[in-house]
Amino acid sequence: MEHSENYLPSLITATPMEGRELAIKLASKSIAAIQTDAEVRKKLRQAYAHDTAQLIASAQVIATEFQTIAAANNYWKK
Repeated sequence: MEHSENYLPSLITATPMEGRELAIKLASKSIAAIQTDAEVRKKLRQAYAHDTAQLIASAQVIATEFQTIAAANNYWKK
């Protein structure tokens, strides 16, 4: 896998909202790394856009990423 940008310099974020945004980005980047053909990903969007099971699965991936980020940030406790 080729790395063109360092989109993950750290899991540390200032706020939970930034952590959530990072979780979404990580999930998206993972999909792009698995399915490297952008045109195929675009075609597949129609399939999962109307499939609640696939949408829920996507949300679970984001939730798992967020759980990791939250733990890295000590759950934003001061």
